[in-house]
Amino acid sequence: MIKLHKWRRILALIVVFAIALTSAAIFSPRMEAQTAPKTPTTELRGIWLTNIDSDVIFSRNNIIDAVNRLDKLNFNTIYPTVWQGGYTLYPSAVAKRVFGKSIDPSPGLQDRDILKEIIAQSHKKSIAVIPWFEFGFMAPAESELARLHPDWLATRRDGSTIWKEGTHDRVWLNPFHPEVQKFILDLILEIVDNYDLDGIQFDDHFGLPVEFGYEPQTVLMYEKQIKSPPSNDARETFWIRWRADKINDFMGQISRAIKSRKQKCIISLSPNPLHFALPAHLQDWFTWERRGYIEELIVQVYRSDIKRFNAELEREEVKLAKKHIPTAIGILTGLKNSSIPLSQIQEQVQAVRNRNFAGVSFFFYESLSNWASETPEQRNSALQEFFPTKMQRPPV
Repeated sequence: MIKLHKWRRILALIVVFAIALTSAAIFSPRMEAQTAPKTPTTELRGIWLTNIDSDVIFSRNNIIDAVNRLDKLNFNTIYPTVWQGGYTLYPSAVAKRVFGKSIDPSPGLQDRDILKEIIAQSHKKSIAVIPWFEFGFMAPAESELARLHPDWLATRRDGSTIWKEGTHDRVWLNPFHPEVQKFILDLILEIVDNYDLDGIQFDDHFGLPVEFGYEPQTVLMYEKQIKSPPSNDARETFWIRWRADKINDFMGQISRAIKSRKQKCIISLSPNPLHFALPAHLQDWFTWERRGYIEELIVQVYRSDIKRFNAELEREEVKLAKKHIPTAIGILTGLKNSSIPLSQIQEQVQAVRNRNFAGVSFFFYESLSNWASETPEQRNSALQEFFPTKMQRPPV
């Protein structure tokens, strides 16, 4: 009976202890704080400015109006395109030397320096400007660059060069060609040296579609190193790895060159998710992040289905990058022929914030309020709710 009584006391103590633990789990503020989204003290609030389906950059007054609007909406970063459609959108001595055109010939861009204008207006409002090297290694098939330098073009195994982007014929510069590398690096350093920019951004075009890479010079390089020809299957694992590593090496060269010229220049990247970027475009951005070649990451997650959107945010490489450098999410706000409902944008912004990402960047300026089922006033009101007060960018 004494032993039984003793065991009853022990059992009672165990029950009390279990109840105490359960209560602590339910009511402890500390436990709640571990699972709840953190209240940010900084947030990336970015917007891409393009020259396609947008009038913003084609007059100085439009730029002033756009920057003033973004300031009122509490954005803190602008990513203006500077290399698009086979042309620079700023006066470029490098472009003039290589293919005879110093700037995009479109009306409204002549006798102006839109990058200087955007930087001047934005810095008045304490908005960062990170020029966007949009086309990367891609160019229109009919461009002066492609016509004057056919030996610079990447080829498939059958020798073809044309790559379809929607209805457009594109070509890709061979990223393994020393002259191509010099041209790209010269363009980048021209911007870094000549402008009071806050950084420079590369995107998903800073790679190469997997079917390319069979140029005679590249094949010879591979055979010299590996002692055998590359696979006839463009998606063969080792052949993908070898080409991706060569692009990795060039990105390292770019990173070191930028930092040697302007240490405080942020190197930003906006790629597709890695499970597509690497096997489809030889862009191993996770290696770039691990090696310190990039300092800001904005993953393009242009998904309409919220489950697919959330799944991209939960990928291991994204979570690892988020622990290492400011990592934000690119959200599509609409295209000219494809509007995005406001409810979808709101849900996605909240999903990003719930996971404590560094912030968001919207693609693109014109679709913030145009081409939508909601009125511009409704869209503006929602944007004001997204960013009710000003906030600094995350430090790198």
